[in-house]
Amino acid sequence: MQLIQEPGNTILFSQVSLFEIAIKQKIGKLPAFNATVEEVHEQAINDGFTFLPIHNQYLYYYNKVPLLETHRDPFDRLLIASAIVENAAIFSIDEKLCLYPDLIRVIW
Repeated sequence: MQLIQEPGNTILFSQVSLFEIAIKQKIGKLPAFNATVEEVHEQAINDGFTFLPIHNQYLYYYNKVPLLETHRDPFDRLLIASAIVENAAIFSIDEKLCLYPDLIRVIW
């Protein structure tokens, strides 16, 4: 996507995503994904992404994200809270994230 390649844009890579990958690998939900969490992190940094650790402010904001009956994913909800606090858009193909148009901007 062109936005990722524009030099003036900062692309954030969330620790939440690494945590989700680690859990899904452990429970067998990513059988075809062979990269380790360390490798994913290293590649993102090598590609120029900015690592975004989980800050307490995201946890504080987590409860302000509506819990929808059709979307209860805790990782997505923490990513949404992080995006709100950071005033950042989320790159995703997950249609469920579009359920929050008043809170976040989703780019896909």
